[in-house]
Amino acid sequence: MKIFALLLLTLFLMTGVAAAQTPAAAPAATPAPAEEQIAASILAAPEELRAGAAVLGYDAQGKLVTLRKGSNELVCLADDPKDNRFSVACYHKDLDPFMARGRELAAQGITGGDRNAQHRWKEIDEGKLKMPKEPRMLYVLSGKGFDPASGKVIDGSVRWVIYVPFATAESTGLSIKPKRGEPWLMDAGTAGAHIMISPPAKP
Repeated sequence: MKIFALLLLTLFLMTGVAAAQTPAAAPAATPAPAEEQIAASILAAPEELRAGAAVLGYDAQGKLVTLRKGSNELVCLADDPKDNRFSVACYHKDLDPFMARGRELAAQGITGGDRNAQHRWKEIDEGKLKMPKEPRMLYVLSGKGFDPASGKVIDGSVRWVIYVPFATAESTGLSIKPKRGEPWLMDAGTAGAHIMISPPAKP
């Protein structure tokens, strides 16, 4: 009995040491100043549309807020400080309910195909989530980071996405096979069907 008790005590102490040695999770990065977030995010948009675009970004607590109201059809989204990858985007304001729902689901841990097939697309089909029937544009700018001094994204590249709900290969004449530098149709036949144009791979 004493041996058993000693074994339990030893196991308990070892567990405590292991727990003490486990590093704490790294805190989320502090969001960049609002003006810097605005300057970076609008670079995803065509130059002539940048000045009038609305901008969503992050406050000091990491909450998504409106950093700037817009006067045209675009909404730009600042880089998420919790994500190690740099990515900003601008999209047509009619896509905002679809995009906002995606962010909401991601915050709940629902990502990947489940986020679309089991939630957003289903909600569109049921009339619960608003989605335009006509084509709408999304621009995504990715890179190694934003340089405030130069006002440029480091090694940045833009991906163009045109949402065409329920479009198919037959209705568009587009391939459904992905290929860099060429347009192709992703999620064909669904509420989230979209034309993808990714930049060619860098040599």
